[in-house]
Amino acid sequence: MAPTDADEPISLRQAQQMVDQWIEQFGVRYFSELTNLAQLMEEVGELARLLARTYGDQCAKPGDNEDATLADEMADILFVLICLANQTGVDLQRAFRHNLAKKTERDRHRHRNNLKLHDQGE
Repeated sequence: MAPTDADEPISLRQAQQMVDQWIEQFGVRYFSELTNLAQLMEEVGELARLLARTYGDQCAKPGDNEDATLADEMADILFVLICLANQTGVDLQRAFRHNLAKKTERDRHRHRNNLKLHDQGE
């Protein structure tokens, strides 16, 4: 099921299957939903720290993970989110399509009409 080429696209459904297979093979079992929620918040915090130091006004501190990359931190978040989806029976592919359709209907004109989003020079 896992694509052999790292650049081969995978669907969200395939990603969910890949994580489930990984958990079965290497992880023994899923952590509890609450543990995974805490782990998700921890991973989001690591992404926030990296973004603050890369694009914000903060600089790295001694002991910061120098090997951390945005891609790796985002993938950590995605992994834990997929774990939560798998444990709670959420089909992320279906949920994402539904959510995008909802946002499109709700926000079809909202952002284009938001003057705060337009350049100050216009």
